[in-house]
Amino acid sequence: MRIAQGLGLIWLTIAGAAVAQERGPLSAIDWLSESVTPAPPASPTSTAPVTGGVTPEITVQSLDAPSPDIVGLLPSDVTGLPTSLWSQSPESDALAALRATPAPSLPALQELLVQLMLAEAAPPSGAAATGNLFLARVDKLLEMGALDQAQSLIEASDVARPEVFRRWFDASLLTGTEDFACTKLNEMPAIAPTLSTHVFCLARAGDWPAAALVLNNALSLGAVNADEQALLVHFLDPEMDDGDSILPEPTTLTPLEFRMREAVGEAIPTATLPRAFANADLRSMVAWRSQIEAAERLARGGALSENALVGFYTAHIPAASGGIWDRARAVQDFERALAAGAETALDALPALYDGAKAARVEVPLARFYAEALAQPDFARSGNAAALEMGLLSPDYESVAALQRPANPNSREALLIAVARGQVTEGTPVGGWAGNPFVGPVINGFTLDDTPNAAADLINAGKLGEGLLKAITGAEAALTGDPAALAPALAALRLVGLEDVARRIALQVLLLDRTG
Repeated sequence: MRIAQGLGLIWLTIAGAAVAQERGPLSAIDWLSESVTPAPPASPTSTAPVTGGVTPEITVQSLDAPSPDIVGLLPSDVTGLPTSLWSQSPESDALAALRATPAPSLPALQELLVQLMLAEAAPPSGAAATGNLFLARVDKLLEMGALDQAQSLIEASDVARPEVFRRWFDASLLTGTEDFACTKLNEMPAIAPTLSTHVFCLARAGDWPAAALVLNNALSLGAVNADEQALLVHFLDPEMDDGDSILPEPTTLTPLEFRMREAVGEAIPTATLPRAFANADLRSMVAWRSQIEAAERLARGGALSENALVGFYTAHIPAASGGIWDRARAVQDFERALAAGAETALDALPALYDGAKAARVEVPLARFYAEALAQPDFARSGNAAALEMGLLSPDYESVAALQRPANPNSREALLIAVARGQVTEGTPVGGWAGNPFVGPVINGFTLDDTPNAAADLINAGKLGEGLLKAITGAEAALTGDPAALAPALAALRLVGLEDVARRIALQVLLLDRTG
């Protein structure tokens, strides 16, 4: 055994370990690890002990310091959104609206929500100094699985705040950068690791005896509950396993527990876990099939770039057929066909599009191949896959401008009218008989007098709330209330987000996101 001496002491005390006190959840995200705890404040009449002759640095924040809520990655001149995005909303209303907004299934809604979460903006009215809206924005990104964006947003703030660090630490655990996170934790005297984090980081640094000693001390104090005890002991010496698992099934798995279980050979498939955990399957140590499955899942949720998705599809040569392998092969075939010319590429495009539809990654692939799809050879080819993917790309308007539908009452005519911004009450819809979204799409671009809660919020100066309401309404249209689409589109157009409204309409018509 690699740490037999230390573990002998653990086994002497394991039978008498008491169950530690349970603490309540600290976040709306129920799977966050309790990785750190606030360091106890120093008494003004006492002197903190000095170890090794080095006095720890103490960070002091002024009571009138800027609220963390102002932190963002996208300035107003990039988003087109004013810095007053949240300032007219009471903090409680802004928080309630954000927490009630679902993680969208439509790519255009995902992009808008991520943009809202990353936008630089003034704090809401009556905002607490703790930055509650900042934390809620980070949590929404975590819920969507957008860990890179969440980490970048956190790193623009004060990572050394316990509630901020624990989110950053969990993201690091799932993206495979936990060694760096453990190192940073040692450099932050204002926060202290919980037992599990301390043991984990010591072990990751290779100091197994110290990790065993820390755990043994905690056991002797009765500061470890039964489930934590089983996991930590097994993590420190997996050779003690007699062939049967000694770990109970977790009720809510945290990233820290996930990584410890992985280390002892009891990994839980990420497909059964919240979307953020799929990031762990993007690591190079994971099998290619699992990497592609995770990449598709994250791309579906708007949490992975199209460049990364295509990178996983083309990383190796498929050695099998069917399902995911056919999708990877279709992407690779199309890459080769593009190099051979437009005619060859058009022949390969339907297979690519069929695979994209099966995995629901049509928009990421359309974004990746947008330049080719906007070329006249593609846009005017009469190839249905080329037209639809072109209309799902960022260059949808250029693609539409090249179309000359022979039948003004065809299915394509409505799509072209939406893409060109030429929808009227008389726009022909003959090719869309029975589609529940056609009427709401036309109403969203033509009617101004329908009841509109999102527009009411916007007109009251509560732009952030209004946009969240529009996102929620558009998503509700896909889950049983098609009429909710019209006011959502109208509200977006009210604030000049015409491009977003058109992309939402095109995606609603072209993508199957109702199930």
